[in-house]
Amino acid sequence: MLYIGGYTPGTGGSGAGLTVVRREESGILKALAESAAPGPSFLALHPRLPVLYAVLECEEGGVAAYSADPYGPGLLADGTSGGSYPCHLAVDPTGTWLAVTNYGDGTLAMYRLGSSGLFDGRPRLFPHRGHGPDPARQAEPHAHQAVFGPGRALHVTDLGTDEIRRYLLGTEPDLHPEGPVRLAPGSGPRHMAHREGRWYVAGELDGMIAVYDAEWRELGRTPASAAMGPNQVSHIEPSADGRHLYVANRGPDTIAVFEVDGEQESQSVGTGLSRVAEVGSGGLWPRHFAVAGDHMYVANQRSDAVATLLMRDGVPEPTGETFKVGSPSCVLAVAV
Repeated sequence: MLYIGGYTPGTGGSGAGLTVVRREESGILKALAESAAPGPSFLALHPRLPVLYAVLECEEGGVAAYSADPYGPGLLADGTSGGSYPCHLAVDPTGTWLAVTNYGDGTLAMYRLGSSGLFDGRPRLFPHRGHGPDPARQAEPHAHQAVFGPGRALHVTDLGTDEIRRYLLGTEPDLHPEGPVRLAPGSGPRHMAHREGRWYVAGELDGMIAVYDAEWRELGRTPASAAMGPNQVSHIEPSADGRHLYVANRGPDTIAVFEVDGEQESQSVGTGLSRVAEVGSGGLWPRHFAVAGDHMYVANQRSDAVATLLMRDGVPEPTGETFKVGSPSCVLAVAV
């Protein structure tokens, strides 16, 4: 089952809102339902309850909770994102906190979730200050992704300030006593992933993957794509078995595949990453992807379609199969 979110006419896109798709035994993706929503550009599921969350990416940002009903997600609750243009949200593994990142003004919002998975009161807000060297993209904070990591900590990429902002989850969320992690100036961290004591950070502005150890010491950096020209890296995610790291490249419109701790001569010094393949994303502007079993699903925003790639020994291969949906920006795979 795939839940697809994207941009709607009021938020710069052409999508209908939330779309639910099922993969048939024949391999074809079949639409099950559509639910109207204003700009649900990123989605997340509760770890235990049938609740689906979405950011509503507009100037007066919102967040909504829906029933995770494949035949028609229904609105259960909505509220403010605490800032402008929210672009990502995540639920902590215990199902206690929902973190919402606001790209527009950099504010992080933390909602406590009740026993039903719905919002318990108003969000705790964590604004931020700072800027980076790029006057066009880094004049102010731009919180981009929230990742719950080891030690009851929350990590937030800030594309505008070249930082990983950190928070601790006690009785209430609070600032990390050691403050944010400062990354390479102008890198513009967008998405990140954690696996076996390493952090992998995709730089949207410099087109690089930076690798850090558990203490956030930089181990090395490598280009996210072998293609020449501009590259606005979007999503980054390790495989379930930890053997590979996948990166979506907007501009080249590819999915790059790196072997983790490989022995190839192409391995970048310090990163432990070796590029083993780079394949077409099946469309234009791959904003997000999800791997489920032996398939990868890529939300190609400017092609108005989700492409299906077949996984062979950890490497995706384009199949030419696409599911038409307006301005997709997030695809969430759920086993059924």
